[in-house]
Amino acid sequence: MATISSLGIGSGLDLSTLLTNLTTAESQPLVAMQARQTSFVAKLSAYGTVQNALSTLQNAATTLGNPTLFQASKATAGNATVLSASTTAQAAAGNYSVNVTQLAQSQTLIATGQTDAKTAVGSGTVTFDFGTISGGTLDATSGTYSGASFAADSTRKAVSVTLDASNNTLEGIRDAINKSGAGVTASIVNDGSNTPFRLVMTSTQTGKASSMRVAVTGDASLQILMTNDPAGTQKLQQTSVAQNAELTVGGIAVTSSSNTVNEAIQGTALTLNSIGVSSVNVQKDTSQVTTAINALISAYNGLQNTAKTLTAYDQASNKGAALVGDSTLRNLQTSIRSMLATKPDGASSAVPNLSAIGVSFQKDGTLKLDAAKLNAVLASNPADVASLFSSTDLSTNGYGKKLASMITGFTSAGGALKAAQDGMGATIKKMDTDYAAMQLRIDARMAVYKKQFTALDLVVSSSNSTRDYLTSQFAAINGTTTSK
Repeated sequence: MATISSLGIGSGLDLSTLLTNLTTAESQPLVAMQARQTSFVAKLSAYGTVQNALSTLQNAATTLGNPTLFQASKATAGNATVLSASTTAQAAAGNYSVNVTQLAQSQTLIATGQTDAKTAVGSGTVTFDFGTISGGTLDATSGTYSGASFAADSTRKAVSVTLDASNNTLEGIRDAINKSGAGVTASIVNDGSNTPFRLVMTSTQTGKASSMRVAVTGDASLQILMTNDPAGTQKLQQTSVAQNAELTVGGIAVTSSSNTVNEAIQGTALTLNSIGVSSVNVQKDTSQVTTAINALISAYNGLQNTAKTLTAYDQASNKGAALVGDSTLRNLQTSIRSMLATKPDGASSAVPNLSAIGVSFQKDGTLKLDAAKLNAVLASNPADVASLFSSTDLSTNGYGKKLASMITGFTSAGGALKAAQDGMGATIKKMDTDYAAMQLRIDARMAVYKKQFTALDLVVSSSNSTRDYLTSQFAAINGTTTSK
């Protein structure tokens, strides 16, 4: 059977162009469907943009809905070289005089020098426990006590360090102590003498009750190097005394095992830096509230600007943005604005709405803040500002909690925005299925056309061949007759 390698080549007819034109005509419904699908995808993407804007607004609202935001305070030290201060929500406002007379410090003990840090000292067990040294006399030159007593701290367990052939050099002893978790930091100092290598041990905790007692069993050389009982044999030199911080706050004596002194002033932590006198001023900190309110306004205006962009219509091109005329977005905006324009549960008559703190709606739908008015209300009536946005009473909610809850309703299952997104997603998915089905039908129809055109091409080609043959035969006959 004759075949056609290229459509139209046998017949000379432009069947290929005809098939292409038919394909284009049959595909017009697909083009329309693609255009609709593109617009739906753009709309779904626009809903995602709206959701992001709502999420930003919800975060800002949640911050304002937290009552602790309005309980913030700040402490300012008059002399930062003496101390710094920080506060909690429970801080008591006031001005306090602090006189630091002694800083807390850790005890440090030093062993006698060794000629080599890598030579074995001796094996055995070294046990550290901690407590308070009292009574007796401290020799400042030798760094040892006479006539003192030692009371162990019952809240801290003694820790033993085992030394053997694997770790009984000065370096090994240092490393073993540091790995033991005994509450001691060990190091080696080279003092440049004939026996320069000295083991230095410092308690990791400050305070009077962190003095060390070091008990040693095993080789005599190890006992001679490290035994240290403040009430008995002392082979180590104390170079730093374990002591508490001592200070007065408003004339009242305060002691602390640490240089961070908590609650000497209610809700305030003092970090002591040096001996001296400083004032500490504690007052309410409204800066965080101001920042949070500005963040809410910015987020709300961001939502408005997003909506404006997504619903814009260009007269010149006669084209609208993805959400032109969209009722879902319009209803979200209306609900949020209506809620913010209504007095919330628990708000006081003195500060009943946003306008009372200097926040007002503009003609374009955005919010604007009168910073001076807000600062004045925060200074004179901070509790009522707190009630406007949040509440510790479970039966009432301020703007912060109400707005956050409203947005959750929009975006959660069954909410207006979530329903619109789900509906649009389902429509796009169905259109994908419909598009694929229509494409299959068109492809099948085009296959029939091509088969028919191919058959036509063969018929015409065969007819042309017959015509050419007959023409040549008649020409041959005529030629023979003429020659006779």
